[in-house]
Amino acid sequence: GDDADTLIKNADTALSRAKEQGRNHFQFYTNDMNATAFERLMLESRLRQALEQGELVVYYQPQVSIETGGIVGVEALVRWFHPDLGMVPPGDFIPLAEETGLIVPIGEWVLRTACRQAKRWHEMGLAPLRVAVNLSARQFQQRDLVDTVARVLDETVLPAADLELELTESVIMRDAAESVRRLRELTALGIHLAVDDFGTGYSSLGYLRTFPIRSLKIDRSFIVDIDHDPNGAAIAQAIIALASSLGLKAIAEGVETREQLEILRGYGCQEMQGYYFCRPLPADELSALLREGWRLPP
Repeated sequence: GDDADTLIKNADTALSRAKEQGRNHFQFYTNDMNATAFERLMLESRLRQALEQGELVVYYQPQVSIETGGIVGVEALVRWFHPDLGMVPPGDFIPLAEETGLIVPIGEWVLRTACRQAKRWHEMGLAPLRVAVNLSARQFQQRDLVDTVARVLDETVLPAADLELELTESVIMRDAAESVRRLRELTALGIHLAVDDFGTGYSSLGYLRTFPIRSLKIDRSFIVDIDHDPNGAAIAQAIIALASSLGLKAIAEGVETREQLEILRGYGCQEMQGYYFCRPLPADELSALLREGWRLPP
């Protein structure tokens, strides 16, 4: 920079890029950082408008019981369809929403939309489904989180037992003692809790025993090569055994082949989701699937 203002502005841009890399990093300023920063600024502006203009939609991915072969639950997944950009990948806008705080209103909208849809499925006479909704770190830290969840359940008239909230290990373990208190307040409403992406973060087994959780979701990274990676297979098997010993349900994510299904079945995994069963679908397409009485092929 040729003057103090430019120098400070560019240093701040480099600082932001260094923070994106995590701890113990440094970055020298380059001109293309301005272009990247501008793109992020534009994406943030568009994301702020997306919720107001109805560009966000919730897709649902079935969770299948291996014992019965039927769909017993769905995971709600937010998608963003921009009129000019097309479908914006979740990996592009979810971290941005988390960083800017937009994840809080977006997360509440997803929760309300998913609960309303689950109630609608009940009214259609379809078998009761558990709907799973992800909670971000920012949402979990909100002081009014429990009140928000209670209000949404009241507004949508969805039985609390049909809602499951998913949190990652890293979110729960940021302040484990406080997390126990918050999780107990949530379960007091009657909802269920699951630890998402289990095995990829850090968990104290002592705290895991005290968390009022119902399910452990095995991260897809342990599933993708389970048929020829003995280490990944051993970890998946250990997580399923751990869940069983704690009286929890094990749910495998990212199941894409029959071979993966059979290996996990042999390990005693009770529920699975992934492209082998069904890709995430909009509500109307999943409704049609449920009406047809979809079952796992023998």
